[in-house]
Amino acid sequence: MELFFELEIAYIVIAIFFLVVTAFVTTRDFMPKVAFSRGMISVSMLFATMILLHFFVTTTRIDGVKEIFNEGGTIICENKMNRTISRSVLISKELEWRLKGDYFTSDNHTRDFHTSRCIDYSPIAPKNPTE
Repeated sequence: MELFFELEIAYIVIAIFFLVVTAFVTTRDFMPKVAFSRGMISVSMLFATMILLHFFVTTTRIDGVKEIFNEGGTIICENKMNRTISRSVLISKELEWRLKGDYFTSDNHTRDFHTSRCIDYSPIAPKNPTE
């Protein structure tokens, strides 16, 4: 449950904002009496579906990234801290990175990277030279 809130809190806040706007608009005099209940149910279900789908996709990617890293593969992570030179960082066991919970850490780097901000880095090359 902690991972859910860690990943989705921004989207939950946005959903609450839209629910407040929906409640405000649907309670105006020019709206039909059923608008409030229909609007709140519709907006709630839409955002709940979108948030749960995003969580499922993100946790699936996290599991894949962890598996690839543990098998010795290379991962690429978004580097928002240093935008002048490189926007990404390559992470692998060969480069002295380790997985601590949901974070990639290294003694040679100033910050940790959450696995949700990383993807598999497999250079695209044909498996068969004749392809």
